[in-house]
Amino acid sequence: MAKKKLDQVNLIDTFKDFKETKNIDKTTLVSVLEDSFRSVLQKTFGTDENFDVIVNPDKGDFEIYRSRKVVADGEVENENAEISLSDAHKIAEDYEVGEEVSEKVNFADFGRRAILTLRQTMASKILDLEHDNLYNKYADKVGTIISAEVYQVWKRETLLLDDEGNELLLPKSEQIPGDYFRKGETARAIVLRVDNLNNNPKIILSRTAPEFLQRLLENEVPEINDGLITIRRIARIPGERAKLAVESYNERIDPVGACVGVKGSRIHGIVRELHNENIDVINFTSNVKLFIQRALSPARISSIMLDEENKKAEVYLQPDQVSLAIGKNGHNIKLASMLTEYTIDVFRELDGSEPSDQDVYLDEFKDEIDPWIIDSIKAIGLETAKSVLDAPRDMLVEKADLEEDTVDDVLRILRAEFEE
Repeated sequence: MAKKKLDQVNLIDTFKDFKETKNIDKTTLVSVLEDSFRSVLQKTFGTDENFDVIVNPDKGDFEIYRSRKVVADGEVENENAEISLSDAHKIAEDYEVGEEVSEKVNFADFGRRAILTLRQTMASKILDLEHDNLYNKYADKVGTIISAEVYQVWKRETLLLDDEGNELLLPKSEQIPGDYFRKGETARAIVLRVDNLNNNPKIILSRTAPEFLQRLLENEVPEINDGLITIRRIARIPGERAKLAVESYNERIDPVGACVGVKGSRIHGIVRELHNENIDVINFTSNVKLFIQRALSPARISSIMLDEENKKAEVYLQPDQVSLAIGKNGHNIKLASMLTEYTIDVFRELDGSEPSDQDVYLDEFKDEIDPWIIDSIKAIGLETAKSVLDAPRDMLVEKADLEEDTVDDVLRILRAEFEE
């Protein structure tokens, strides 16, 4: 008897644990617990139809009642659904054959196995419910910034915990070059996506997505948050440089000035968050030529030829503007292409029909450099030896689609021309 009482106490304690520690609303918890009891009753008796389960979430206890039909002594065929008249009289003397008897059931009487099954069923159902709640919570937060505590730093990803102890993952590929996290510090990122394989949600964060920069700007610039300024497009090379095009429908508001702030006050905090990622803010326009011109700033464009069908643009510049248009490591032209959604090719525009006395056309090197290599370099707007020497090596590899060794050979030949 004492053992059964102890089992009942342990069972109620288990129930209270679920009530007090799980972040689940009362109505849902009651439903889950009732389902758990009924699941065990069905496994034990083959049906739960003649049982009433009453859960009291405030007290953290429960009651189970079983209804059975009174039959004459010796005629009981199903002990779960029927009770003999003699046994019914032990409950109340006025019961008669054919009446329904409802009696309280001590769940501990079903045995330790039933109690263990109940605990396992409760744990499984509540775990599934927590997973559903976690998925729904973060599915609604995709694209928004959250702050979380760094819990563990691994080679390929960083594990963070939110205020409720939920695990969030920040993969290395979604971290800005230069990100360095220490356990216990707070990090900010956007919720990139929520994977839900086998009802096991995995929340993936990002600091490299364009949306992260957009949300940071929305937090810093009230005019964006109020809808007075719209961010039309964003292009990023995380940790290096970014360009964004903004627009205002209010003529009295300068969208670029509002985003940058007085002496850069609004943009400085964002730049620090992004590890000194340089941010260029330009005015958006539906005039494609003007938009490309602004996107290639600070370079001054001489002329632009558009192929709108194929989304290509040929940009002509004075020799001293080519390197500005291309930018360090080709970042400026790459971001301009991303921002405008046009493939941009840069061409050098010479003042006269001949290069200066101190420069030489690439065609003059056909005896030392294969013609197809020269044609590949000319195709990206570099017509003379000095224009190639002034261009970033990485840009020659990427834009001209040449092997690194080939580019190094070309540069060596061209340098030799001016050293002699």
